Amino acid sequence: QVQLVESGGGLVQAGGSLRLSCGASGRTFSIYYMAWFRQSPGKEREFAAAINWSGGSTYYSDSVKGRFTISRDNAKNTVYLQMNSLKPEDTAVYYCATDLHGNPYYKRDAYDYWGQGTQVTVSS
Repeated sequence: QVQLVESGGGLVQAGGSLRLSCGASGRTFSIYYMAWFRQSPGKEREFAAAINWSGGSTYYSDSVKGRFTISRDNAKNTVYLQMNSLKPEDTAVYYCATDLHGNPYYKRDAYDYWGQGTQVTVSS
């Protein structure tokens, strides 16, 4: 198993920045992708960003590309999401997730373990 714990959410004004962190423990040697998904009230959980744990390749949804940056610190088993130029529509609960098998990184169902989520609220 892999345990994931997110932190760093909060309230920020539009145009501001936040950095989310997700620490992993347990079978971290098996991680293939780490990703961030987000879910707004009344909407399905959607893909935001992913990173290949060994090679470091990164992937983004069109809605966050150019504003968000995903990165990792393998020594700390931690993945980060730097969010800049935040918009009210970025308001959501952000979830960290890990895939141990190399499934398509953008598919919610591909991920094996999830964190508890952290709230991000962007005011206009």
